[in-house]
Amino acid sequence: MSIMNIKDVAKKNEYPVKVVQFGEGNFLRAFVDYMIDIANEKGVFDGDIVIVKPISFGSLDAFKEQNNLYTVVLRGKQNGEVINKSRVITSVSEALDCKDDYEEYMALARLDTLRFVVSNTTEAGIVLDESDGFDGLPRTYPGKLTKFLFERYTAFSGAKDKGLIILPVELIENNGGKLKECVLALAKIWKLPDAFADWIESSNVFCSTLVDRIVTGYPRGYADEVCKELGYEDKLVDIGEPFALWVIESKKDISGELPLNKIGLPVVFTDNQKPYRERKVRVLNGAHTSSVLAGYLYGIDIVRDCMSDKVMGKFIRRVVNEEIVPQVNLPLDEVRAFASSVFERFENPFIDHALLSISLNSVSKWKARVLPSFKDYYKNNGKLPRLITFSFAALLAFYSSNDLREDGLYAKRANGDEYAVHDDRAVLEFFAQNAGNDDFVEKACGNADFWGEDLTRYNDFCKTVSYWYKKIRENIDLALAEVLE
Repeated sequence: MSIMNIKDVAKKNEYPVKVVQFGEGNFLRAFVDYMIDIANEKGVFDGDIVIVKPISFGSLDAFKEQNNLYTVVLRGKQNGEVINKSRVITSVSEALDCKDDYEEYMALARLDTLRFVVSNTTEAGIVLDESDGFDGLPRTYPGKLTKFLFERYTAFSGAKDKGLIILPVELIENNGGKLKECVLALAKIWKLPDAFADWIESSNVFCSTLVDRIVTGYPRGYADEVCKELGYEDKLVDIGEPFALWVIESKKDISGELPLNKIGLPVVFTDNQKPYRERKVRVLNGAHTSSVLAGYLYGIDIVRDCMSDKVMGKFIRRVVNEEIVPQVNLPLDEVRAFASSVFERFENPFIDHALLSISLNSVSKWKARVLPSFKDYYKNNGKLPRLITFSFAALLAFYSSNDLREDGLYAKRANGDEYAVHDDRAVLEFFAQNAGNDDFVEKACGNADFWGEDLTRYNDFCKTVSYWYKKIRENIDLALAEVLE
């Protein structure tokens, strides 16, 4: 492998710091930082990012060694073509530890050029901890942000034009709204001036966002191969898929300051992200949950092989196109195009996405991801959706076992291979106690604790599920062939 370092192959342009980013992880670097790098190249942003490491875990040594340069490699299928492309990211000017580099970190709040705060501190990061303290460095991310904003408010004497645009990408619904609630609550707990709370409300924009891109990160186990292909060493190389979507919801239009959509990047500015969230949950996540359990029982182990299999590939495309897509509250052509992109993502030749890993907590996933499409289809068509109903029967078949152990519910495929079902303990106990009983299907359909309602109220649902459940248990191959007739 070449001993050339990434510093020898890339040139950095210096821009004023416009973005403070809480989080140095793989996702932000292959998503937000990647897009801003392109925007800088196109001349529509002209701003640098300073990464702030918000927790003590991890090291920034590789950033310092590489002058904050790193490579994003995007691999997958897009518009029918196999993509394998790389880009050196130059949009990060500095990486700081907010504890070890506290003074430099707080000085960022006083930068006249600063406009944005981006964060990805995990779903547990946006929580109110009333015991968090103002003195020194607050423990939580909302605490750190509140103190950071107060520093800015103080430095600029509450100037209305010095507020910031806050862009959390943590995977929780209404992430911007919840973060704002935490900041205002801490301001009150810490007895900060009422005028500061007014400034937060009037001069800062807290956006709720929806993000979508699979990022697998550093290629452990084959990094040497990747770097050899690149022609230089990169300790921060970041692997992701070509597909991306960033939906940014705000009451105030911020697209003029962050014109990523103007240069062809997959960014949507809206005052209501709910339809886009629904589209992702129903189409992408719903496609997974409605198919992987049947696919695994059928003898397939990874998503890509489901797509290439004549039977399972047909099942996935039909359940999505015929029963899920028409129920999404967005223009039909737009949802169909999204579904096509989902199929390409499932076919990604570079990612082995295990069906068993997707099967985790399938009961709650079926309720959140598939049941809404089931209910809308039933309401709009006056009958059961054939393939979604089959997917429910496949879920019951997948969970059918009485062998409950400490680490899961153990069941077997038709060929005798043993697998572990992982879900909440109460869910596993229900199946262990009821699987094999004469009233098993009826009890499962009627379990309102699982589904939020009694599904036996849907005409012929229990009867139809019983029919398919028996067929699946007898011979999954014949069951799939029949349901697809």
